[in-house]
Amino acid sequence: MSIPEISVHELALRLADHDPNLQLIDVREPEEVAIASVANFTILPLSQYQEWSPTIATQFNPQAETLVICHHGMRSLQMCQWLQSQGFTNVKNINGGIDAYALLVDPNIPRY
Repeated sequence: MSIPEISVHELALRLADHDPNLQLIDVREPEEVAIASVANFTILPLSQYQEWSPTIATQFNPQAETLVICHHGMRSLQMCQWLQSQGFTNVKNINGGIDAYALLVDPNIPRY
């Protein structure tokens, strides 16, 4: 099953809408998030999978739109695939990750 993607420009528009039903997940490591981040993302590092995975379906609504980000888009793609396998029906990978967001949308976000 293919994973839908959204561009960082579309992400910026969606964030500006302040949709309370939009779920935002960042799968980068805490030290990466400390360097560069976008507000309102829940941090779920893939390396800490054992800690957060048992509660994913209670922490998030499996039917709500869920956008996932990482550094460039590969780890977030893995997370999207896993979320789908857990019954999430509306997940999207943020194409290019936070690096593209910093480059194309918000130059105040540090690149690493």
